[in-house]
Amino acid sequence: MRKSWFGFLVVTVFVVAVVTVNRFYIVPTLMQDQASADSMATGSDSTYVAEIKAPNFLYGMVVDNYTVIEDKIKRNEVLGDILMEYNVPANIIHQISKLSRNVFDVRKIAANKKYTLICDQDSLKTAKAFVYEPNPTEYIVFRFEDTLWVDVCQREVTIVEKSIAGEIKSNLSETIEELGISHDLTNRFVDVFGWQVDFQRLQKGDKFKLIYEEAQVEGISVGIKQINGIYFEHFGHPYYAFPFDQGEGTDYFDDEGKSLRKALLKYPIEFTRISSRYTMSRFHPVQKRWKAHLGTDFAAPKGTPIRAVGDGYVEEAQYKSNNGNYVKIKHNGTYTTQYLHMSRIADGVRAGTRVRQGQTIGYVGSTGLATGPHLCYRFWRNGVQVDALKVELPPSQPVKKDYLESFEAVKAELTKKLDDISFPVQADPIASL
Repeated sequence: MRKSWFGFLVVTVFVVAVVTVNRFYIVPTLMQDQASADSMATGSDSTYVAEIKAPNFLYGMVVDNYTVIEDKIKRNEVLGDILMEYNVPANIIHQISKLSRNVFDVRKIAANKKYTLICDQDSLKTAKAFVYEPNPTEYIVFRFEDTLWVDVCQREVTIVEKSIAGEIKSNLSETIEELGISHDLTNRFVDVFGWQVDFQRLQKGDKFKLIYEEAQVEGISVGIKQINGIYFEHFGHPYYAFPFDQGEGTDYFDDEGKSLRKALLKYPIEFTRISSRYTMSRFHPVQKRWKAHLGTDFAAPKGTPIRAVGDGYVEEAQYKSNNGNYVKIKHNGTYTTQYLHMSRIADGVRAGTRVRQGQTIGYVGSTGLATGPHLCYRFWRNGVQVDALKVELPPSQPVKKDYLESFEAVKAELTKKLDDISFPVQADPIASL
């Protein structure tokens, strides 16, 4: 009898346990129709599934029970200003700033960069973590829980090969907008052919094809890694560019194996509009008289970076009444360049310092005798000022004999890929690079 009652008790406990588990951990599926709902109400057979809710992750943290706040750094705003607003004590801010120095200097936090706060869901919204994104591929996580923690994290970057083709119907700037070509890709294209083609004088009917590698994060473009091949048809003449490494880094060569790179870049700022060319007679807009203009003016917004066209030493970096803020660079015994009317000279650029090709040496402005923001670029050859856009520079080294066979194989492969790219049947206004 005892065994019978004991068995009954065990069964009863098991049933109650199952019902309890079902009650708290199992929910009915969405009913397909009212009949299914009625069958549940009457206790007839019904289907149950376990409701498993995946946690929400953000920057590697579970944020289900937190408030997430996203914003951008304001002008002159520092990390302490943001964290104090979200109730992080001053001593913690000091400690986290000190702790982060080996991985990220909080003084480098810049305006308009995105940040995210992970906060308690109470009325105070106390920050438990702060995430700063200096660029699309990197983010820095600051955590203020029991243990202070700072980490620099990298998003996964995927490299995707892409191609584009177009025919010039207007100017380059309009074409860029029409095609959706990034300025990064445009500037790389211009730099490759800078000494072969005057991109300020492209004509209607010029055509191009590009094969390039685009860096993407979560399907969004974050920059151009490399151009893998170019076909450019200018005034009916075909130009090719093939990247090839002969042991000294990747360079670009034409279809005969000649280097397309020169000792100096052709343009001192990323490709833009030339507002005034080198001439022996120009009406000066400030002095209101005719005089020689022995430089090339590039119109560009204030603050546009100005780059050294080649390696060299800074001869002068100062302010003068006519030139405004300017830098003068001696590249070698033959060539010297000068950059006028800067809004400011870049940090660390002073007389006697060495600069590298492409290094930012200052920023476009309108200091000195200038009516608006632009760069006046001057060029000397053997001590005589010449037109920077017409000077002929010796090319870099062509493909070496030992590498010719490898180069020919690369050229054949890329030529076929370029040939397989079709021009638009009815070309929209496309590229004036």
